[in-house]
Amino acid sequence: MIEVKGLSYCYQGGSSLYFPDFRLQKGEKLLLLGQSGSGKTTLLHLVGGLLRGYSGSLKIEGVELSGLRETELDHLRGRKMGFVFQRNHLVQALTVEQNIRLAVWLAGEKVSDERIGYLLSHLQLDGKRHVRTSRISQGQAQRVAIARAVVNKPVVILADEPTSALDDVNCDRVIRLLTEMADEVQAALLIATHDNRLKEVIPNAIELK
Repeated sequence: MIEVKGLSYCYQGGSSLYFPDFRLQKGEKLLLLGQSGSGKTTLLHLVGGLLRGYSGSLKIEGVELSGLRETELDHLRGRKMGFVFQRNHLVQALTVEQNIRLAVWLAGEKVSDERIGYLLSHLQLDGKRHVRTSRISQGQAQRVAIARAVVNKPVVILADEPTSALDDVNCDRVIRLLTEMADEVQAALLIATHDNRLKEVIPNAIELK
């Protein structure tokens, strides 16, 4: 599903970052642990095809990302990957449901009303369906981001610091919902974080230094 081997990346004018080899299969979960500057977000962005020009090998479902054209990479991201970022990047002028549907539209996909309704209900957002995201709480916004990430039933879910700004109650709720959603579609789940609370739910981890 995800295979990283001999991977390194160098920002312009900076030193190279070297990453450990790992494989993540369908339905498996892995934490990328590390403090700021350790490279965990860089690695996540490389896996998501948001950064290019790496050395080594990085494959998704056996496909080497460096060999893909930009249009092919866009297609892969839209239909095979779901992203949950530290800043959820919701469109504040749109409602909860519209933000979720936007991800489907951008991927060129179609989604049933039943799928949207299921996600809203399961993530306890049904009462917020027609509320603009500028008027919901931080914890609710993160749940909308999770719904948006899994609506297309991706094979890979990438999350960057999804709980860093949340209290213990919302942290536990968000990480458990994220793992449940990954299990539902049997996606590989890769989370970059410095939040050690997540190890209680996902013990499988790589520490970047």
